[in-house]
Amino acid sequence: MIYKFKSKAAGDVIMMGPSGDHVLRIIGKEPAAQGIIEPAAMPAAMAAIEHAVAAEEAARERAEREAAAEGRTLQPPEGVTLRQRAWPMLEMMKRAHAADQEIVWGV
Repeated sequence: MIYKFKSKAAGDVIMMGPSGDHVLRIIGKEPAAQGIIEPAAMPAAMAAIEHAVAAEEAARERAEREAAAEGRTLQPPEGVTLRQRAWPMLEMMKRAHAADQEIVWGV
């Protein structure tokens, strides 16, 4: 499935299914073909995404420190990080919240 998040306050954000599912779960929504994020829920959703990004980055830093202590070098992260993947959605939420507009998908 492909998610196309839309808001009157910002351009569309398109995510492939697994990435969209992950972001929706982070903000406390079950993945679904259709949905809405109300402006009142956006501050908590943005905080949840920022917390998840910080947790992912902290885990990577811990792993790098542990590897360095053991004399090893970690491989570079594969693929796109959560920070990179979630940034467009965070920007959309900031704009939508400021304009008091919802974000919808599948409609």
